[in-house]
Amino acid sequence: MSKSQGLPFFVSIPHSGEDVPDEVTWLSDLEEPTLMRDVDRFVDDLYSPVISEADLLAVKTQWHRYVVDLNRLEDEFDEDSVEGAPHGVGTHPKGLHWSVTTHGEQLIKVPMTMELHNKLVSSYYNPFHGSVSGMREKIKKDFGVVYHLDLHSMPSKGTNLHPDPGQTRAEIVVSDYHGSSAEEPYRDIVMKAYQEAGFQVAYNWPYVGGGVTRRYGKPEEKCHTIQVELNRMLYMNEDTKKKSDLFLETQKKLTVAVKSILKNLKQHLEK
Repeated sequence: MSKSQGLPFFVSIPHSGEDVPDEVTWLSDLEEPTLMRDVDRFVDDLYSPVISEADLLAVKTQWHRYVVDLNRLEDEFDEDSVEGAPHGVGTHPKGLHWSVTTHGEQLIKVPMTMELHNKLVSSYYNPFHGSVSGMREKIKKDFGVVYHLDLHSMPSKGTNLHPDPGQTRAEIVVSDYHGSSAEEPYRDIVMKAYQEAGFQVAYNWPYVGGGVTRRYGKPEEKCHTIQVELNRMLYMNEDTKKKSDLFLETQKKLTVAVKSILKNLKQHLEK
């Protein structure tokens, strides 16, 4: 495999997409700050230099997370969003289909049909996961082990729909789903890389990892997945959703961090 500097490594970016297909009519009239409330806006731009320079294998999407959330498991939707859903009202407001934003703004007023749900899963959810699964399987076949970084961003403070309402968050949150999605040496490599690049790093709080981490992080199968959340105050105005003057500085620090992960991962594998 010529990419990722010959390492069994790839990245995924599931929440930076902004496109909304015509069939998702309930998002068509939202003002931009609401529509972009929970999008990991610009995360793909922030990591694009190091993806290019290091020739990394990467999977991302063009589709908005309110269309269908790629960082959720397939059964995580309720009757607020889909008629005949497997879970009752209020169980998954931020699930596969978001019925409210993290600021409590209503997105889905009338539940969609199961037919439309199935179409959204088939058209937008499955292709992304097919790409991630295919890449993971190819790397595993070539190297016998897989190291995966799932890249996100987060609000600078928790809201009432977060586990940490009102709390100011760390600059980076590294998550491995309570220690179950990756081996400790890989977790330590990732945390140290972001710290040495100049970021304040927290572990498994307030995020422990999502559907991607849970689905693909299987250390017993030598498949290791870690989620990384970047504080949005480091690169954007969270009210207007526009890039801030800190964007380029943060982009450079992220490049340093990922290159450090690659360097130290190579050393780890050579031991």
